[in-house]
Amino acid sequence: MATQTQYAFSVSVQTAYLPDQSNVEESKFAFAYTVTITNVGNIAAQLISRHWVITDSHQHVQEVKGLGVVGAQPLLNPNQQFEYTSGTVLATQEGEMRGSYFMVAVDGTPFEAIIEPFVLAQPRVLH
Repeated sequence: MATQTQYAFSVSVQTAYLPDQSNVEESKFAFAYTVTITNVGNIAAQLISRHWVITDSHQHVQEVKGLGVVGAQPLLNPNQQFEYTSGTVLATQEGEMRGSYFMVAVDGTPFEAIIEPFVLAQPRVLH
């Protein structure tokens, strides 16, 4: 039986608004997100695929599924990290992303690494 600590990944995310790639008049708000995936378990595992659920402030939901991340399917040993940056465009100034990574441990055990919800928001301008 698999234990929680044997198959465990932590996922942290930093976000940034990209004004140079946004167009407020066209309701296009671009955001970058940098994800750090850390194997906090005690067995190596490979990231096989991703599933993102992106929701803007009008509750419009977009789902993104695909193999790997940024063209890679990293194999992470215990305590090893993988970091990448990607992006998305929303029709509103704020939104939320959440999701999961489908992982397979070197012993063949499949499991998911959950990506907790995080906020995408255009910074407030002070006058």
